[in-house]
Amino acid sequence: MMKAMNKSNEHVLAGGACFSERADSHLVCVQNDDGNYQTQAINGIMVQITAENMDALRQALREMKDFTITCGKADAEDPQEHVHVQWVDDDKDVNKGVVSPIDGKSMESITSVKIFHGSEYKANGKVIRWTEVYFLENDDQHNCLSDPADHSRLTEHIAKAFCLALCPHLKLLKEDGMTKLGLRVTLDSDQVGYQAGSNSQPLPSQYMNDLDSALVPVIHGGACQLNEGPVVMELTFYILENIA
Repeated sequence: MMKAMNKSNEHVLAGGACFSERADSHLVCVQNDDGNYQTQAINGIMVQITAENMDALRQALREMKDFTITCGKADAEDPQEHVHVQWVDDDKDVNKGVVSPIDGKSMESITSVKIFHGSEYKANGKVIRWTEVYFLENDDQHNCLSDPADHSRLTEHIAKAFCLALCPHLKLLKEDGMTKLGLRVTLDSDQVGYQAGSNSQPLPSQYMNDLDSALVPVIHGGACQLNEGPVVMELTFYILENIA
């Protein structure tokens, strides 16, 4: 939270949140200017507040105090909506029952981010899609990568390299039942490498030459950006039928 405040400008404060454990978006009915209604999928909420309220919110966040934002017209006598910002215990109740396709490792309580517009590549009537990334080890206290944007770019480059390396093999992989794939990448000062697998087994050796050629340069380039402390992340991919 403090990083978000320190990097934001004085008028805008953006942060990530999950409003439901069972849904990653919400359907709402909105009325257009012409009076017609339509359904939209939303992934978040935007609240416009006065400069004075923004200062008060930032101060409350710095002091780790709860804060209530009153919504509606500024001159309304009886506001109907409120946004409550509350400090709660750290929630580790995530990814229950999820296991790694690489080796069956439990992903319970491991932080992950769903990828909605990630790498997607098509070949031989199939498509491979990057859907999620898990952060198995990433010590924020050590600021492992020099900038969060560097971390995001590196992850995207790794996902792209993995997809491109497997594009010639998508048909065979799907026929062999390897439709959910995992890629675990380790970046450390004394250890750099990756593991790839499906159905709790390593990928067969016939795919490793192409993966090595594509991934090794990207991973070693990422290791050069490390300040200190390890980064271990696991990316999840799916092979689907290309119905376009």
